[in-house]
Amino acid sequence: MIRFSNVGMTYHARNLRKTVLRDTSFTIRPGDAIGICGANGAGKSTLLRLIAGIEFPTAGKISKRMSVSWPIGYTSAFQSSLSGADNARFIARIYRRPVAPLLAYVEDFAQLGAYLYQPVKTYSAGMQARLAFAISLAIRFDCYLVDEVTGAGDERFRERSHEEMVTRRRAGTLVMVSHAPATLREYCTSGAVLAEGKLRLFATIDEALDVHAWNQRRAA
Repeated sequence: MIRFSNVGMTYHARNLRKTVLRDTSFTIRPGDAIGICGANGAGKSTLLRLIAGIEFPTAGKISKRMSVSWPIGYTSAFQSSLSGADNARFIARIYRRPVAPLLAYVEDFAQLGAYLYQPVKTYSAGMQARLAFAISLAIRFDCYLVDEVTGAGDERFRERSHEEMVTRRRAGTLVMVSHAPATLREYCTSGAVLAEGKLRLFATIDEALDVHAWNQRRAA
């Protein structure tokens, strides 16, 4: 279970104060598959980082009783001067997983060939996305966070990625951010809309998508 209790998140910078969340409370339960909708800049990715523990709220409390992935699709954490294999080894050690089987999974899944042993800074954006996706799935979590996964790779890679996501969604908990309604409908059952610092939860993903579409039309 993941519980937000009166959580607030405000960024402060020179001549800028932006509030992403205001006094927000909700619970993510085992087996949930939640699709989060919201306009660009609404704070969807920030919300995932809060759930993951990458960032900390400026108010309230977040409690977790399940293991949570980092946001899949979040590639900027790689050390670009190291190879993809070295990044995978480092993550295996951080999460206390055996290095050899994790690296073997990444090598098989990412389909990077010899590039796996080259510096990440030599990778294309698609190659980095494939590496990030493979490393994310190489570690078993109770809850997977997915942030705008792209269709990187060939048809075989996309099909395998889809199969893996369906398997993890059936066996665990999923929180997904995407601007593609079809993607959210494919993986999610319930939904949420983040707007003006408030998160509204809905019993179905279709309800959330309808409210988000109405918000977009109103703002146009």
